Amino acid sequence: MGEMGQATLQRVAAGDSAVTDALHEDGGVIVESLLGDDVVARINAEVQPELDRIVPGNTNINPIVDLFFGSAVRHLSSLAAHSPTFADTVIPHPLLRAVCDEFLLPNCSSYILNLAHLMDRGPGADAQPAHRDEWVWPHLKGFDGEIQVASMIALVDFTKENGATGVVPGSHTWDDPTRRPADDEVAYAEMRPGDAVIYLGSTYHFGGGNTTAGQWRRGVHLSYTLGWLRTEENNYLGTPPAVAAHLSRPTQELLGYATHDALAIGGGYLGMVNMENPIDLLGS
Repeated sequence: MGEMGQATLQRVAAGDSAVTDALHEDGGVIVESLLGDDVVARINAEVQPELDRIVPGNTNINPIVDLFFGSAVRHLSSLAAHSPTFADTVIPHPLLRAVCDEFLLPNCSSYILNLAHLMDRGPGADAQPAHRDEWVWPHLKGFDGEIQVASMIALVDFTKENGATGVVPGSHTWDDPTRRPADDEVAYAEMRPGDAVIYLGSTYHFGGGNTTAGQWRRGVHLSYTLGWLRTEENNYLGTPPAVAAHLSRPTQELLGYATHDALAIGGGYLGMVNMENPIDLLGS
């Protein structure tokens, strides 16, 4: 617990094997210096021209989604198509893959990127309601295992005042579907640029409210899911073949351009094109 009884998250160095232990224990963990300053600077430079053209709150999906994200937030979706540095350095990051290996591979033959979008929470942005990301797949209610691994990577300083992500340690173990977190059960992921908060799809969390007068809280929400599930973001259109062909093979695989091959365990060969693995067709 933090000051005055506020919950806290464990903080772990990027090279520390305790990351998965902390996730098993708390459902969330802050990883310090996941990305170096040079990587953060390159990502920020690559996305800035697109971000300057985005109108806060203009998600163009539906009123419920607009309300959830709020009118004071700028979104840049399909980040792999806008930042080559992000695509080939962050999406296949070894630590993120190690976490996915631990929590997702028991339930799939390979995992894939669920979504990767930048969220710039501006002054006046309201806090999101506390939620579990796994709720987007209600037909898997009662599934025995984790469905998703998610993270928020800071591209600027994150403070409670400018909208740091709130995470509820231990909530991944809650069995009561009606239970909601109390204020003192929330830990705020205050971070430096390059730090990341990683949490499970079963962990309650939310984007914090921005009460500052002029700070924008810029971060990347990046998540992975089971290779046989429909993803939230359509990565084939968001990062189309003409763009994906120039990315690294590990990134192409995580974007979903490889098949989900479960033949060895008596399953199917999902996602093929003309009876071939589509990743072998990229750039041909």
